[in-house]
Amino acid sequence: MAAPLAGIRVIEVGTMITASLAGMMLADLGAEIIKVERREGGDPFRSFRGGLYSPHFTAYNRGKRSITLDLASPEGFAILTRLLEGGDVLLENFRPGVMDRLGLDSAAIERINPRLIHASITGFGASGPYADRPAFDTVGLALSGIASLYVDSERPDVSGPTISDNVTGMYTCYGILGALFGRRTTDRGQRVEVNMLEASIAFIPDPFTNQDQLQMEQTPWTRVAASQSYTLECADGRMLAVHLSSPDKFWLGLLAAIGQPALATDPRFATRAARITHYADLRAVLGQAFAGRAREAWLPLLEANDVPHAAIHRISEVEHDPQVRHLGTFHTTAHPDSGTMRAIHRPVLIDGTREPFDTRAPLLGEHTDQILAEVGYSPSEIATFRQTRIV
Repeated sequence: MAAPLAGIRVIEVGTMITASLAGMMLADLGAEIIKVERREGGDPFRSFRGGLYSPHFTAYNRGKRSITLDLASPEGFAILTRLLEGGDVLLENFRPGVMDRLGLDSAAIERINPRLIHASITGFGASGPYADRPAFDTVGLALSGIASLYVDSERPDVSGPTISDNVTGMYTCYGILGALFGRRTTDRGQRVEVNMLEASIAFIPDPFTNQDQLQMEQTPWTRVAASQSYTLECADGRMLAVHLSSPDKFWLGLLAAIGQPALATDPRFATRAARITHYADLRAVLGQAFAGRAREAWLPLLEANDVPHAAIHRISEVEHDPQVRHLGTFHTTAHPDSGTMRAIHRPVLIDGTREPFDTRAPLLGEHTDQILAEVGYSPSEIATFRQTRIV
């Protein structure tokens, strides 16, 4: 069966996470991704922990080919132009104005390839008081309000994985797919613009509707109180999570699991509304109960009473979970220098399968000669480019 995006060529002139993730998601669906990188060092994520093949880079760049180009030179720009002539998507995450300075404003792109979809990712949009600022994940978390829902004012530490970067890449992929579908009717390219600030806001719609419709100030505990979510430490120091949501059966199942049915008549906990109001009290009661047994003793009790729950895994434990192993989420790839490496399959199955597009991330410039030959450059021209340090 043909891949959903077979025959689609994406020219990715991006770095770090946002553009790289969008490109990788398209690669996962069978698109051909040509990653254009600087000659010296390539994508800065390559050297994030030293070398030119850091875990940060490999995490966001599987399934791509890499070409190095000096875009500041006329020859390098001409090569990029030739790539764009045969491309379907130009994907970049430069600050506003950079593409114009490279000679790739909207009019130029239209002349080069009127069917080309130009996906532009910025921190704050193409205009406005913040447009020229640099933006990374924590900036998006802060301005969008996400950070206020995670950071404890008593101990204001930044923690956890990237969120704003990742959701921006995902929304960009979504926009590109829409533009590709629309092009089937118009036969024209479109400009797709995504910024980290709006993507981050859009990712958490419910705090805004709660704030607006209920005039309820949102805190790190607002959602977890309403959803009746708890993290609980057991007697052996290991943790588990319980998420009761709204059906009473899950609340009653939890009481049965911990052997405290009398809590159902405690005025603080007798109704869901009361449990939300007295969330801190209930968290303390449950914390005391779960501290009485090891986690492995609690898990079968929770399962037997149909309580939504899970062990809180460390990252090193996730791949060993029985359900994760059953799904085949992780796999290994071979690297010419680093040997066998663990990777993650795309989480989307189509007709029950996920085709093997998730090859390893490329070495810097690994496919330069191959790509140049594909777009019509002769061996002697390629040799000249190398001698003059264009590629």
